[in-house]
Amino acid sequence: MDIQHLKNIAQRLMSGDKGLLAMDESLGTCNKRFEALGIPQTEEYRRKYRQLIVTTPHLEESISGAILFDETIYQKTDEGVSFLNLLEYKGIIPGIKVDEGSVPLAAFPDEKITEGLDGLRHRLEVYYSLGIRFAKWRAVIKIDKGIPTKACVRINAITLALYAALCQEADIVPIVEPEVLMDGDHTMEQCAQVTQDVLKEIFNALYEQRVYLEGMILKPNMVVPGLDCKVQNDVEEIAEATISCFLKVVPAAVGGIAFLSGGQSYQLASERLNMMHLRFGQLMPWPLTFSFSRAIQQPTLELWKGEDQNIGAAQKMLAHRASCNSDARRGEYSRAMETF
Repeated sequence: MDIQHLKNIAQRLMSGDKGLLAMDESLGTCNKRFEALGIPQTEEYRRKYRQLIVTTPHLEESISGAILFDETIYQKTDEGVSFLNLLEYKGIIPGIKVDEGSVPLAAFPDEKITEGLDGLRHRLEVYYSLGIRFAKWRAVIKIDKGIPTKACVRINAITLALYAALCQEADIVPIVEPEVLMDGDHTMEQCAQVTQDVLKEIFNALYEQRVYLEGMILKPNMVVPGLDCKVQNDVEEIAEATISCFLKVVPAAVGGIAFLSGGQSYQLASERLNMMHLRFGQLMPWPLTFSFSRAIQQPTLELWKGEDQNIGAAQKMLAHRASCNSDARRGEYSRAMETF
């Protein structure tokens, strides 16, 4: 394990005003989004869409790293240029989703555990040889009556820690993604407590597994009420609840925090990130940025619709959405910017 290399990659990913683009949708998720817009659910159309993303002009001005899916790292442009080579040429660090999805946790049917540890050491060696320099693993935690249980939180924390240690062994920076889901009618306060408990357990496991904190990135949820909660807190309240939670449990040594967008609208995701920097920019001991998927991609996908004549407009939208989130990281975002 090269500690300095891991630290350098983490710093590059969190550098300046940039963030990460999550374009690592599984085949099922990607096809589902295509189906909703009448786009053929084929490998070729997935390649064309990922090509649209990686060839977007000026994307590198707002994006420092791109999280890919296994299928994507072997794909090429129409001209035969590897997506990986193109990203590297742009200065965007390529990463990879390595978990294999969540399944019901044995004896806890309402909760889930993420699979993918079997054979991971070998897969990471292959990915590194291809040029991959960071990875991502997602664990999902649901809030409902009686859940999450301590058992679910603990096993997911141990799994995340094992994944992170294997990544660092292969000189790959791990992104640790515990997502407390927005599904449900729980309050912001309930989300804050669960998020705090989950992060405590995760960092205990990371310490026990001897994970080098400066060479990892945390990808958490924001502290928000459930989508069905009657009280939807304002941007200022969510910013305060989120940063307060992180200051209590996220060590200052962590290489950075890059939010997932979850079920947030793209405007709200940007507004909330922006407010955190406006109010707490001088208090945060770690870089704080974005690692969005739908909150950057969805408007682009809706413009493209699988039609070649829409590529230019869709790419402009993608660069715009990425730029808006860079503005949010500087505390300079406003909804007026959305009149694109």
